[in-house]
Amino acid sequence: MSEAVTKPLELWLPDLPRFDPSHPIRALLARGDRMEDGAKGYLVGLAGYFTCPNGFSAAALTREMLAGDAADAAWLCADPAWIQPDLNGARLLACGQMQLSMDEAQALGRPLKPVFGDAGMILEISSPDRWHVRLPLHSPVPDFAAPEQALGEDLYQHLPQGADGRRWRALLTEVQVLLHQHPLNAERREHGLAPINSLWLWGGGRLPNRVNSELAAVVADDLLLGALAKRANVTVLPRTPASLQRLRAGWLLDLQDLPVDDLTRDWWPRLQPLAAQQPLMFAFASGERWLYRPWHRFRFWRGGVR
Repeated sequence: MSEAVTKPLELWLPDLPRFDPSHPIRALLARGDRMEDGAKGYLVGLAGYFTCPNGFSAAALTREMLAGDAADAAWLCADPAWIQPDLNGARLLACGQMQLSMDEAQALGRPLKPVFGDAGMILEISSPDRWHVRLPLHSPVPDFAAPEQALGEDLYQHLPQGADGRRWRALLTEVQVLLHQHPLNAERREHGLAPINSLWLWGGGRLPNRVNSELAAVVADDLLLGALAKRANVTVLPRTPASLQRLRAGWLLDLQDLPVDDLTRDWWPRLQPLAAQQPLMFAFASGERWLYRPWHRFRFWRGGVR
């Protein structure tokens, strides 16, 4: 029997503090065994499930997943974003998942492509929410912060510094001017939608030659997680009720991106029976972990986790 099969079914969940003190998951955790904390955050969490000898590039992996042409080039994610000016600068308030159609994404990207072209780069609209930049051959890959690090914070604290950084800051300023003037943003405001007034560049690098994982399968809708699993030859199933019926030891169920209310309403009733059937590892995005085994239900004297 392989090591992956002997591992418990792992549930990757949102930050524990987001669960109300009265949430039933806390009573379940109290009867389980507290384990050593794991990774905190999205990208670090992914690196806990998948390893690459030279690190992994979110841009190259997601481009390969969507278009199959990421090999032999370096890439950056260039996701549609909303920034809000304030007294101290500007803050990144949203990135990706901006409710764009493919036609709208293409319309927004059209005036931006010459800007990147003049800099020797190619802007690719891979999907409505996932845009990519193909970098020139042998050019250095800039170090941009991931969206989860920059959301809600001052935009300029997370941009590259120095002489090379000045080039990227100038390019982003030109992009922001063009997006601010785009008529589609006026239409979005009329419909109560946030404007797309910037791009967030991040996740740069090349496609890894190899990705390793001890997971037997993944149930997830996350694009980057799916791309890593595919590269590691790990089975990926969509996050549907039908897939939940197939969950086994050594699998990962990704729920960390869901609002807790949605998770409680749509998924918790389906997850509770699993606790009586097989060992579960509850892994929260905030790092806390508990191992719950079916016989732990007899620890009825334990109170809920606060």
